[in-house]
Amino acid sequence: MSREVAEQSRTISAGSLLALAAGAAAFGAVAIGVLAIGSLAVGRLVIQKARFNELEVGDLTVRRLRVVEHEGQNS
Repeated sequence: MSREVAEQSRTISAGSLLALAAGAAAFGAVAIGVLAIGSLAVGRLVIQKARFNELEVGDLTVRRLRVVEHEGQNS
């Protein structure tokens, strides 16, 4: 009685390599998108409530802030 042993080929086909490369590219694109959205979200953080000595401010949005201090000014 003879027995035949069939070995499976361990080579990777071109189609599966192409599918793997496409999956890696898609994963990279999603990761870059998440980083971009995260940086936009961090850049748009707004101070909800801040307190400086006697001044309390809620929901402050300032485009340009210029503070000038004068010594001995009578108000």
